[in-house]
Amino acid sequence: MKIKILIVVLLSFNLTTVIAQEMSFETYNPESTLVVPGAIISKAKFPFIDVHSHQRNMDAQALDALIVDMNKLNEGIMVNLSGGSGSNLNAKIESIKKNHPNRFVVFANVDFDGVGAKGWSEKAAAQLEIDIKAGAKGLKIYKSLGLRYKDSKGNRIAIDDPRLDAIWAKCGELGVPVLIHAADPKSFWDPMDGNNERWLELKTRPRRKRSATNPAPWQQIIDEQHRMFKKHPNTNFINAHMGWYANNLEKLGQLLDEIPNMNVGIAAVIAELGRQPRNAKIFFEKYQDRILFGKDSWKPEEFPTYFRVLESDDEYFPYYKKYHAFWAMYGLDLSDEVLKKVYYKNALRLIPGLDHSLFPEK
Repeated sequence: MKIKILIVVLLSFNLTTVIAQEMSFETYNPESTLVVPGAIISKAKFPFIDVHSHQRNMDAQALDALIVDMNKLNEGIMVNLSGGSGSNLNAKIESIKKNHPNRFVVFANVDFDGVGAKGWSEKAAAQLEIDIKAGAKGLKIYKSLGLRYKDSKGNRIAIDDPRLDAIWAKCGELGVPVLIHAADPKSFWDPMDGNNERWLELKTRPRRKRSATNPAPWQQIIDEQHRMFKKHPNTNFINAHMGWYANNLEKLGQLLDEIPNMNVGIAAVIAELGRQPRNAKIFFEKYQDRILFGKDSWKPEEFPTYFRVLESDDEYFPYYKKYHAFWAMYGLDLSDEVLKKVYYKNALRLIPGLDHSLFPEK
């Protein structure tokens, strides 16, 4: 009887050992044992403008709730890129005026349905002008342009399609910026194998994976965007997500040199910056007048990672999404002057009609 019991215990021990050894990469997420100086930064050093936010609901109750979290973060102004057009846009603008007129602004959106139909370009530009005069402070272009939108004949609409020129020209004429998201990380187009840094993201979110040519090669879509920027030098563009070149700052710097009307937002790419603190700091110092703060998804608990990367000199602290970045972050330790430009000065210069009194320096 004693022998049987001993065998059961040994088998149980071996089974536990095997299970532990076969832990998947998705499950393995150890807490660092490294002890180094540093602390969470829950509130930005200076008031900031988030140029990349999305809010569907902007009624009085929703705005009041947002203000509570914004004040905790030291967020001065939220730019809601999901403004829409026409009556939907007007409703958001009226709610802002009645409730918190100096803390929120919205960007308009263009309806690309019907591109190629007679008079579409003129009608779209005319509606955009109406939306801007109603109170929208800029234009937001979603990644659907270049990826999903098709013209009246069923063909993919390229970002530099000449039928869209009237849109970009109208923004230049009215003095409002265009914040544009083109494509997605190049890894989504690359083979999904052990060499792909976004493997975990693509495994857990398989709809993001594309073939090398779906719906066009990544580089082709990115090049379309850059040609469009160059074609409209009188219009200011804010390239969302640093144009997906946050992992290649040398290339991004070359593009900024070539395209003086292109600026970049840091939304959703802080993990790329936080793993190259020395290189990124040099980049921020050189292009300090061209970089804007943005977060993208509205999750207040994630903002402290942005603040810590930008403001501190902390080493090896965690990021908040393993599927985005399985590596640790390091602080850039940016100077106050660079921080002020990234947090609010550059946005105040590019986006018309913002309340300058909310910020320490104009």
